[in-house]
Amino acid sequence: MHHPARTDQPRIVVIGAGVGGLTAAAVLARAGLDVTVLEAHVYPGGCAGTFYHQGYRFEAGATLAGGFYPGGPMELTARAAGVADWPAHPSDPAMAVHLPDGAQVVRHGGEARWQEHRAVFGRQADPFWRWQERTADALWDLALRLPPWPPQTPVELAHLIGCSVGWLAADLRRLSPGLAADAFRPVAAHLRGASERLRLFVDAQLLIAAQTTSAHANALYGASALDLPRRGVVHLTGGIGAIAETLAQAAQAHGAAVRYRQEVTRILVEDGRPVAVETRRGETIPADVVIANLPPWNIARLLGDAAPARLRRLPRRPRDGWGAFTVYVGLDATAVPPDSPLHHQVIVREPLGEGNTVFLSLSPAWDPSRAPAGQRALTISTHTALDPWWDLFEQDRSAYEARKEAYADRLLAAAERALPGLRDAARLVLPGTPVTFQRFTRRDWGWVGGFPQTSLARAWPPRLMPNLWMAGDSIFPGQSTAAVALGGLRVADAVLSALPAHAVENPVRRLLAAA
Repeated sequence: MHHPARTDQPRIVVIGAGVGGLTAAAVLARAGLDVTVLEAHVYPGGCAGTFYHQGYRFEAGATLAGGFYPGGPMELTARAAGVADWPAHPSDPAMAVHLPDGAQVVRHGGEARWQEHRAVFGRQADPFWRWQERTADALWDLALRLPPWPPQTPVELAHLIGCSVGWLAADLRRLSPGLAADAFRPVAAHLRGASERLRLFVDAQLLIAAQTTSAHANALYGASALDLPRRGVVHLTGGIGAIAETLAQAAQAHGAAVRYRQEVTRILVEDGRPVAVETRRGETIPADVVIANLPPWNIARLLGDAAPARLRRLPRRPRDGWGAFTVYVGLDATAVPPDSPLHHQVIVREPLGEGNTVFLSLSPAWDPSRAPAGQRALTISTHTALDPWWDLFEQDRSAYEARKEAYADRLLAAAERALPGLRDAARLVLPGTPVTFQRFTRRDWGWVGGFPQTSLARAWPPRLMPNLWMAGDSIFPGQSTAAVALGGLRVADAVLSALPAHAVENPVRRLLAAA
């Protein structure tokens, strides 16, 4: 149902049509506010978008969609945003992980996961997996309460305490000292005495889900990151970009304006508050509230001298975290075994990243919109450090191109572990570096995945200054489409809660109260 915006309510401008920003936009528009979303590209999704090239629809960055279980993040998002249904198809198994010794771990979401774990790691690994699942259940349950972490006001602190008390009261077993200790120790604390095979497997999985390995990943975050196969992995008709497209449609149905080819170049600030944004086309759009679905580096650039101290202190480039080297492949469908999982992780050797671990995502055979007849779309990616790419791009363009060709060959060779004959079956090979990623997603330096989840303090608070908010993978609960959707809900809730009492109905509060 369309609800026209009320003229007495604040004007909301959302910069970036990523999943977090669109979630906030849809909720705020549904509440009756005046919402405008400005997206630099021609399609929504950002890092979780799907782009069209030579008849194929490739996943731009993110390829795994989770959180679609009953009562989970994406159901909560749909109910708050007024989404009738996601174009989602359940996927079990979630993926196959190929270890260097030739073993293969098929990651199931159901009871088959225990048989698979024991077949590869033995029963001695059971205590680790029991800890991981118990801890993940607790953390996801807390995240669904949208705790204001880190709290920024006395009201948020009181809300956080209330969330925590209610969470603990719901299950007294969460008072265990082990859960509290895990807030200050890494996942590796639970891998002492574990086999090298289990440790390597966990490290590789954490790298793609928490941006770091077990020696550094916070135990609470890490347990939750490892839980993806149990959290409703799906494939979406048309690609992962369908999440953003569905949210954009919901926002528009509630009265929001979603405008593409509108790159914001500046946030105008007066008296410590945003008052408008300027676009590359020379348009000035008034704003009472700005939600930037961008990384901190982008926001700092848009604010210029008006940036708060924390943004001004950012290093020129991110000092930790990653970029991605990606190869988009159009291939003959006969190269894909009929029973092949659609996601694969291949571990070649340590150290991880830089082509030593690669992640593959195939388009489903049942989705003809993703590739020409008889073809499949494949995205292959690896973590890569940012500085070498940018240094070569700026100083030695021929060396940059040679490195790009070498990395593409390395990824294709690794991918053949999962899909033998891949290179012979490839009809299109399109490599991309962090430089490429910056050009198409507008994320400064091509930095992806958010901050490595090394501690509970890594997440940035979403409020950067009065009426200026950040959404996306830099705020709690962090990386993944499900996590950034929850972050978007939190921002929408905070914006609505700041309005005078009973000014508008808050669909997020209503849902949380019902839960």
